[in-house]
Amino acid sequence: MADDLSAVAHFLYEAGTLKNARRTGWWMAGVNNPESVAEHSWRTALIASVIAKLEGADPARAAFLAVWHDTQETRTGDVNHLGKKYSTPADPVAVTADQTAGMPELLAETIQDLVTEYEAKDTAESICARDADKLECMLQGIEYKAQGYANAQRWIDNSRSRLTTETAQRLADELLGQDTLGWLRAAMGEKS
Repeated sequence: MADDLSAVAHFLYEAGTLKNARRTGWWMAGVNNPESVAEHSWRTALIASVIAKLEGADPARAAFLAVWHDTQETRTGDVNHLGKKYSTPADPVAVTADQTAGMPELLAETIQDLVTEYEAKDTAESICARDADKLECMLQGIEYKAQGYANAQRWIDNSRSRLTTETAQRLADELLGQDTLGWLRAAMGEKS
């Protein structure tokens, strides 16, 4: 392997900044210390694999797409929906091309293809990954609401209304019908 990996190393450091980048829309709901972009992306990838498997799509591919779906935010920041009203959004494909410049060609092309596929919304896996993004936002909203952030209801409702797959819609209904600590009571063998 003669390829220079310095650009890959730079990107790995860059990607680490997403652990500190807060999802800014939650500030409008009054959440003082909202989840990071990295935290959101991790659970989105997990959800994408679940949705894809149940929808008959490739769960690994859907998770792969979801892992990369917000990586551009290292350079653009997390611009919430209100902020997008006042600015021209950066093209995720173009940002990714800049981020992958200098990487070994095979790797750069793979990452660029992932982001292009996610943005195009035309494969079963990209649709599942996009639904996972919305479902994760809804789930986070449910958790914030349970912590006393009543304004999170707007994010719950908006995210729920944007789901397209049957599996994501069914999961949303199940999540909305459960208590956020129901899983713990079940694991402990307690009655609800």
